[in-house]
Amino acid sequence: MSETLLDVRGLSCPLPVLKANKALRTLTAGDHLRVLATDRASSADFRSFCRETGHALVAFGEEAGVLSFVIRKKSEEPA
Repeated sequence: MSETLLDVRGLSCPLPVLKANKALRTLTAGDHLRVLATDRASSADFRSFCRETGHALVAFGEEAGVLSFVIRKKSEEPA
């Protein structure tokens, strides 16, 4: 399992989620994507995104106005 960092600070909705979705496509099932964002709407956006896609939001935090989300990529679906 590895963790990839995606810095989308300064970007507004829907760009943080769109860029995270693109980054997740390059990862292996079970890998983590840590997203750093400053858009306050990202909190609700990432919760909804994970619920709808099956990825897991495993951690969420905020420090000095920067939101941090850790998303675990879902297992691949059988072909």
